Amino acid sequence: MINHQHAKLHQVAVHKVGNKGLNEEIVFSKNTIPLEDDNTNQLLLKYFLGSFSGEEAFEFFHESDLELNESYSFASKIFNNKNSLFAQSKSFAKHLHLCSEHPKIKNGELYVAYFTGVMLDDEHKDVVGIFKSESKEDFLKVEQNGEYFEINADEGISTKKLDKGCLIFKTEEAEGYKVFIIDNLSKFGEAQYWKTDFLKVKPCSDKYHHTKDFLSITKNYVTKQLTEDFEVNKSEQAAILNRSMEYFKSHDNFDKKEFEEEVFQDPGVIKSFRKYDDEYRENHNIELEDEFEISPEAVKKQARIFKSIIKLDKNFHIYVHGAQDMIEQGVDKDGRKFYKIYFEKEM
Repeated sequence: MINHQHAKLHQVAVHKVGNKGLNEEIVFSKNTIPLEDDNTNQLLLKYFLGSFSGEEAFEFFHESDLELNESYSFASKIFNNKNSLFAQSKSFAKHLHLCSEHPKIKNGELYVAYFTGVMLDDEHKDVVGIFKSESKEDFLKVEQNGEYFEINADEGISTKKLDKGCLIFKTEEAEGYKVFIIDNLSKFGEAQYWKTDFLKVKPCSDKYHHTKDFLSITKNYVTKQLTEDFEVNKSEQAAILNRSMEYFKSHDNFDKKEFEEEVFQDPGVIKSFRKYDDEYRENHNIELEDEFEISPEAVKKQARIFKSIIKLDKNFHIYVHGAQDMIEQGVDKDGRKFYKIYFEKEM
């Protein structure tokens, strides 16, 4: 987990980076930003660090040589010589500009900052931060002029939410550092440019990603492949999903064989799942052990999208949390499909 309670901001450089695909240029600053004002300093710390929780870690990578990853190389030079931050901030800006060719990518300010005293897993670390502000908000400014007041409209950056951000911790350098990412704006095709093109990172091989990846594989199998291989109804699918989530909530450590027996139960389904699991890992380049420590943070996050819902036309949704024996499915004499639900008391 990340704790920035005692963090200090030492340097920050800002440049304006346009969309290269739209022939927008880079506007370089001539110096770093002065940080003498304590109030501004605290606002910047909150803006830059406040959105990071430290749940999902990544690392820089390159297909042939890690040193050829531009963002890794620039960050390494800053860690080796803090005085090089301004020069390397220009390198970051040039690299981001080259990656900004999708027509939906917005121009904005790129910040490169250096922090000390940021806690990661109870250890103080130096951090290089890279941030980009793309969205602006209108605000009103009230000014007093003698006995009169004036209200002026202006445009600025909200410190409540970071658009794009990256924290690079000075740890595990040989493996590509520990990197944490935020991207609150890109949702579609342009989403690749910040994480994949500009930073070029991959998930760390840790308990968070192991838990997240296996739950994703299970959910995809139950919702997409299971019905192809077997005759199962929605309530049976919901029961398997609930058993899957319950396993991860009730165990500290994952054992694949134990999981398959508790969740899928039927030998034929287990065989089908193993085939799907192998193919999914190969197609998505996922490396997973058959035993690993379960991450409660990943389970909690996945539980939000692991809902077992039976959708009936456009009229009804049934949320199933368990007790499959309390649900019956059938067809009446007129050919209408129905679910019969038993319960002890109305909540």
